[in-house]
Amino acid sequence: MTTTPHSSNELDIRSLGKRYANNQASGGELQVLQDIDLHVPAGRFVSIVGASGCGKSTLLRLVLGLDAQYEGRILLDGQPISGTGRERGIVFQDHRLFPWLNVAQNIAVGLRNAPLSAREKRELVAEHVALVGLEGFEKSFPHQISGGMAQRVAIARGLVNRPRVLLLDEPFGALDALTRSRLQNELQRIWQKERITMLLVTHDVEEAVFLGDRVVVMQPAPGRIKRIVEVNLPHPRNRSDPAFIALRDDVLGDFIDLDADAAPAATPPPERPGLGLPGRLQLAW
Repeated sequence: MTTTPHSSNELDIRSLGKRYANNQASGGELQVLQDIDLHVPAGRFVSIVGASGCGKSTLLRLVLGLDAQYEGRILLDGQPISGTGRERGIVFQDHRLFPWLNVAQNIAVGLRNAPLSAREKRELVAEHVALVGLEGFEKSFPHQISGGMAQRVAIARGLVNRPRVLLLDEPFGALDALTRSRLQNELQRIWQKERITMLLVTHDVEEAVFLGDRVVVMQPAPGRIKRIVEVNLPHPRNRSDPAFIALRDDVLGDFIDLDADAAPAATPPPERPGLGLPGRLQLAW
């Protein structure tokens, strides 16, 4: 399957805001997201990076349609989203495979409500098993495969329905560094082949720059976009490339700045008795 990007894959987020009721006795509301404006062109890969608590996963929940209580608009091909739908797939940090189903059956779960014949579903499952490189493991159960392979199954399940937009919520966050690097390469290969619009949420700056056409930097309290960085580097990307390293460090600098802004001002040392020069060794005569 190769999907040609077209206008129906465009995602527009306009003036998005989200509040939650404050659980404290004082009442009131907690502003989680504020004034989020983001355009994701058809077939592009956009990474959203930010520290914990900046509303990244909340943003994905709203795009997926799990929560209809928000301010602003979320549009797919110019039409407001309404609830969940087959045109939006998602891959979570935890693969969430059903332990009593084998690899092929877990992928087929994504087709449960698809208006397809049994033969068409079998063909799609086989196609996506091959897409994620799991031929020969179709009858294996989750406990019989590695964590990285299980996450490949989750990616195949997210893609098998041929969504127009695939949402990725920290999909490799629970994996070891080597497996994570391999699956990042695998996801990049799949995206280049399928050209599905992808929206990745991560706290890993290197991952965001490695995978994304652009990186959206978010800051917390409330969650909002600080800036958007274009990643004009060819695929496949080389993590040792000086241009890649410069972009990664540029984005990392945003989080150093945030830490500095949040830190309290340094308190000057108290004056000591003697000559009255603060912070310097004094001699008593």
